Amino acid sequence: MAKIKVMVLQTLVYADKMKNIEEAGKRMEQLAAGEVDLVTLPEMFNCPYQAPNFPVYAEAEGQAAWQACSELAKKYGVYLSAGSMPEVDGEGHVYNTAYVFDREGRQIAKHRKVHLFDIDVKGGQSFKESDTLTAGRDITVFDTEFGKMGLCICYDLRFPELARLMVAEGAKMILVPAAFNMTTGPAHWEILFRNRALDNQAFVIGTAPARDASSGYTSWGHSIVVSPWGDIVSQLEEKEGYMIQELDLDRVEEVRGQLPLLAHRRTDLYRLEKL
Repeated sequence: MAKIKVMVLQTLVYADKMKNIEEAGKRMEQLAAGEVDLVTLPEMFNCPYQAPNFPVYAEAEGQAAWQACSELAKKYGVYLSAGSMPEVDGEGHVYNTAYVFDREGRQIAKHRKVHLFDIDVKGGQSFKESDTLTAGRDITVFDTEFGKMGLCICYDLRFPELARLMVAEGAKMILVPAAFNMTTGPAHWEILFRNRALDNQAFVIGTAPARDASSGYTSWGHSIVVSPWGDIVSQLEEKEGYMIQELDLDRVEEVRGQLPLLAHRRTDLYRLEKL
């Protein structure tokens, strides 16, 4: 089954944790006519993106926010890449965590952000996720009826090794909930998504929060879908909204066959290994 219809939701982030999930559900009500297979949500879609908020909003896996997302996936019979949300473990560590649910509402993937966003750009954005978050350690690839997909979060995309490891494990599509800001967004958003798609000859989907200039962290928006050839298939602007795209995953093997970058790697000289 090569063709998959994807709905990318670029939502505003409200202070009320559960309202964000309710608003996503309202958008998903439009699915019936579209016969969508996969819905994607943004990074920290139910928590205003500020380091002090993460421990306050954090829940353990299986609690209210997780359960509500599971129920949405089952209600609409879709795969749901539930953006990311703050997760707390049994020892009190807080993570930036992305969950994916199948059509029955079962969790089929979980990714804790591996690379924490600690930056200080002169004249631009400063942020330090490590003030409240702990880094994850996993390369995340999961199975669907359409084939394998990879999953990472925002700053993870800047590290080409991570995407390559996902592709080495069979990923034909990489899902990236992401919240670039008004410094990094205009400079790097399109370049990074096109580069990762081109380097790995895979579909790459970036799902961002809508821009809210009154928030403590202003998202660039511009949720994006990029093809294995590096073309921008579709891109939103900064406002709240959504896009629906039907993607032919056979295109991945077609591109890899015509321009066999992955096959031409000189593994006699170098290799990338997962520890």
